[in-house]
Amino acid sequence: MIRIRLFKYRIEQAAVGCLFHHDHKFRGGGAAGGFVEKTIFGICALVKNTISDEESAGRTGFLQKRDPRLKTAGVLLLLLTALFSNSAIPLISIYLIVLALAALSSINLVRFLGRTLLFIPLFSLCIVVPALFSSVTPGNPVLVLNVGPWAPAITRPGIDSATIFFLRVLVSVSLSVLLMITTRHQALLKVLRIFKVPQLFVMTMGMSYRYIFLLLETVQNTFTAIKSRVGFVASAKQGRGVVASNMAGLWLKSYRLHAQVYQAMISRGYTGEPKTLDDFTATIGDILFAAAAGAIFIGTLWLNHFTH
Repeated sequence: MIRIRLFKYRIEQAAVGCLFHHDHKFRGGGAAGGFVEKTIFGICALVKNTISDEESAGRTGFLQKRDPRLKTAGVLLLLLTALFSNSAIPLISIYLIVLALAALSSINLVRFLGRTLLFIPLFSLCIVVPALFSSVTPGNPVLVLNVGPWAPAITRPGIDSATIFFLRVLVSVSLSVLLMITTRHQALLKVLRIFKVPQLFVMTMGMSYRYIFLLLETVQNTFTAIKSRVGFVASAKQGRGVVASNMAGLWLKSYRLHAQVYQAMISRGYTGEPKTLDDFTATIGDILFAAAAGAIFIGTLWLNHFTH
């Protein structure tokens, strides 16, 4: 109760300030307000662009035309191929195939590379850096670094293991993103059920997907409502206070809403099974795509056998 009154007092004070500072009114309030606004809307846009691309899934590209069942099976085979690859050549080949599939599917390669090269692959590269050195991966030294009393050496086995690990992560992330942006969300959930993924997992995944967008829209609407009534945020401290005061209210709203949404779904006949308007039909092209992925997987296992 005290926090609500304090928040109302801050709004009233800021509103009074708007009346006497016409040069700041409804401009975003300088650096503090601009920072809060850019951060909130930037995070919302990043999350939306990362987890959803219905526009790409609705195009008439190569992967969009494929049957979701066989397409998912082919991507899973390529993921297993990347997992079992013991050399960089198969991984690089699969990554080039992924880029070719993205181009054939009318996917913007610059945007696709931005999604797949950032975050997880770069993070994995930072993790694997210690494996380069002889203290972690012994072997023939390639480069010796003279750092004070220590002389760490980068070994050939360390470079090989770090390269393979990074390429595995890069290929896995690229394949996963390619599957998601070329397959509609409901069709992907239906495929998971066809592959006998537990219903609870699929239902949770579907609900979480929808709640993410609802949460982002609520955050944007809340910030817009505050800004329209306050006019500007005078300082970074006041901006943090506005955000903190609305976090509890947003949580309570989402807590009440999830029960109402679930009850509404049950009343309309929802049983946990995802439904799509289109039926899945496999063509020769779909079978050839899955068969090619299987051939790559078998060829990689054969190559691993002879390289050892």
